[in-house]
Amino acid sequence: MIRCICAGQTELFVELVKPYQKMVYGMAISMLKNEHDAEEVTQEALFKAFKNISQFRGDAKFSTWIVQIAMNEARQCLRRQKRAAEQSLDHGVEDDEGDCFPIDFADWREIPSEALERKELREQLREAIASLKPIYRDVLLLRDIQHFSVAETATALGISEASVKTRLLRARYQVRDSLAPGIDGCWNTGEQYRRIRPF
Repeated sequence: MIRCICAGQTELFVELVKPYQKMVYGMAISMLKNEHDAEEVTQEALFKAFKNISQFRGDAKFSTWIVQIAMNEARQCLRRQKRAAEQSLDHGVEDDEGDCFPIDFADWREIPSEALERKELREQLREAIASLKPIYRDVLLLRDIQHFSVAETATALGISEASVKTRLLRARYQVRDSLAPGIDGCWNTGEQYRRIRPF
């Protein structure tokens, strides 16, 4: 099918990528935590895959190749967001009359206690994953969220299978330690978490 697309039957591209669209979107939403941004990154990744389809050599699975493109697009989006956030913190919000007000990041909505606990757990998990160094976060996303095999993950990231296993183990340990205060009940009791592990 890829050879046919390269030969000019471009309408086949829709059929080619259809099985991988959810995978690409899943990777994007895992990295960006925002549906709108994930949709834009997915569209951009699919467009670049179409534009560069002739560069696909078949050394790896097509799914691995297209996820690599999506990851690169998501990283670029995160970098843009970081720059924009740093700039917006220096400026308030200006109304129609030109008055400037500081940005208020607080969420004042009332949430039932159970929903709040679930939200806190999700946020802690997101923060734990986001706090990982990229070399660990990327492996965790591919293996534990996208369910790539060790070999596919190694190919997508350009590292050895041994490195995938080592980085995944470290990533899981770091996420576990980040979540430990919540998992042992300290969120509910208000008691201060005391680290008892020597690492």
